[in-house]
Amino acid sequence: MRAEINPAPDEEVAGPRKVLSLVRRGSPLARPARQLQILGELQLTQPDGSRAEFDATLAAHGCPQLRPATLEIFQMNLGKLCNMSCRHCHVDAGPDRHDAVMDRTTVDACLAALDRTDAHTVDLTGGAPEMNPHFAYLVDELTARGKHVLDRCNLTILLANGYTHLPEWLAERGVEIVCSLPHYRLRNTDAQRGDGTFKKSIRALGRLNAVGYGQGDPRLKLTLVSNPAGAFLAGDQCSMERKWRRELERLHDISFDALITLNNMPIARYLEWLQQSGNLQEYTETLLCAFNPATIEGLMCRNTISVGWDGQVYDCDFNQMLAIGSEGTAHISVFDAARFADRGIRTARHCYGCTAGAGSSCGGSLAD
Repeated sequence: MRAEINPAPDEEVAGPRKVLSLVRRGSPLARPARQLQILGELQLTQPDGSRAEFDATLAAHGCPQLRPATLEIFQMNLGKLCNMSCRHCHVDAGPDRHDAVMDRTTVDACLAALDRTDAHTVDLTGGAPEMNPHFAYLVDELTARGKHVLDRCNLTILLANGYTHLPEWLAERGVEIVCSLPHYRLRNTDAQRGDGTFKKSIRALGRLNAVGYGQGDPRLKLTLVSNPAGAFLAGDQCSMERKWRRELERLHDISFDALITLNNMPIARYLEWLQQSGNLQEYTETLLCAFNPATIEGLMCRNTISVGWDGQVYDCDFNQMLAIGSEGTAHISVFDAARFADRGIRTARHCYGCTAGAGSSCGGSLAD
């Protein structure tokens, strides 16, 4: 029997400025249908003057419908509860999202479904996945199955009361840490994620380095994630990694193993920011004009299953946030691997975010 984590209390660390979630504010954008409506009403046209729709764009490049590849990644959103409220958050996570946390029954249903697949990697996301009360149980169950486990960590949680033991605990289990750091300088990071975030992130990275993360050990991989602070596409992943590596070592004596870059999706709180800043039309046009057919083969919806906090099944994390359910499988408790592998992948206009430029996925860019 595996023991649950019982962390010792540590100093209380004040988080970045709090922004209430769309749900808590009662914003119309809290409804996925409203977000899809806004994106659908945008005047986007193809070069030939026809209305731009993602399926039509795919068809024009010889791909009449996205179909699944081999299932490799089992992604679980453990809930929208988070110690942070970032401006760009496509999950609409925050400290007020106690309404959306995966329970033990759903966790066990996910494990049972995982056992019926050949997925080698389990991607734990949130919110702050560590705040789920069953996080320790789940990680131990996954490592016992020999799965590669990714913890999508916001870094500041590692300094919060009750969670400071996590660097050592995760290292003992060989969990890969995938953590958000928009920039290697304070200004750009705090602009996106809240005042004080950068300094706390650097402290947390120092703690991860101290227990062996980011030192080249393949068992203790530390991956940074950068996404733009404004209405533009992510930069070149390779050149950014070289610069991040050089500057973080020079300025803060921090090391890491890899950096991945993501485009921001025009949904949830980032959609709200695009509207408020007057950038929505221009940004979505940028995504459309930057469509890159070389990204299609590697799209994460093709090799990933995405399970919501309530057990609902989706083709990807972004479809999950827009409540676009997967064809053929409504809930993970009735998951059928063969049926899932034979589905058509559902798309909408937000999908242009994954195919713009070098592409974007939970694993970073998709094309050179």
